[in-house]
Amino acid sequence: METVYKYALVLMFLVVVFNLGQALYYMMTDKEGSKRTAWALTRRIGLSLLLIAMVIVGIKLGWLHPHGVGQSL
Repeated sequence: METVYKYALVLMFLVVVFNLGQALYYMMTDKEGSKRTAWALTRRIGLSLLLIAMVIVGIKLGWLHPHGVGQSL
């Protein structure tokens, strides 16, 4: 289950990056204010929040293990 969860996280990250690129493309090609740009950025924000929630849930369930940055020795 842990491996599938990690693949889902990577896939979600790629979808977020794709939506960011899509918004950039719409911003550059549409001459006037575009609803497509705003919609792509809105999707990216929503998916980013979902990605953060998935990381938190993965850590709480023990499927993901933080590497310990900031922990004292």
